[in-house]
Amino acid sequence: MFMRWLIAHKLPASLILAMVLIALRQLGASTAAEIVVSIPDQTLALLDGDRVITRYRISTSKFGNGDNVGSYRTSLGTLFVSGKFGDHLPAGTVIKNRAPTREIIGADAPNRDAIISRVIWLRGMERQNSASHDRCIYIHGTPEERHIGKPFSFGCIRMRSRDVIALYDRAHVGLHVTISEKSIDALLPQEKPTLLSRVD
Repeated sequence: MFMRWLIAHKLPASLILAMVLIALRQLGASTAAEIVVSIPDQTLALLDGDRVITRYRISTSKFGNGDNVGSYRTSLGTLFVSGKFGDHLPAGTVIKNRAPTREIIGADAPNRDAIISRVIWLRGMERQNSASHDRCIYIHGTPEERHIGKPFSFGCIRMRSRDVIALYDRAHVGLHVTISEKSIDALLPQEKPTLLSRVD
């Protein structure tokens, strides 16, 4: 209806585009330009250029970092989002082989180590992470939320269900993902000084 109103009023194309972009931003549509992951800080940040959109606590591999097949380690370097699975699923839905099941489990369900809620599949762009896609390295929800904030996964990047759903809605296929052994502060864009911030 909104688009039909714009067209019916014969507004300039540039004005229509600007209004659509503003509307999308207000609706929380994806504006993400990059994801960065700090292994030591167990933190994932979503960036839009020089702006930090948000940060999330995560859990990476309990076996350390690497890309060897069968190592259960978290890949390092530059990767990208190659696929997304779980559109509109209820939080806690168990996902197997990137397809939803009918089972829904809650946070910290005992004796459960399932992939839930959403799956963001990563593919490496470098030699050091070339096996990540075949190893099925995902960003995904976990029922073991009590372990978020410390290394506890089998290679994937685990998130709370509410967090991975929010990230999923902003992340698009092709989005670059940097996984690093640097601190999150070192990975984030530095605030540029302005005349107002000068101290003489």
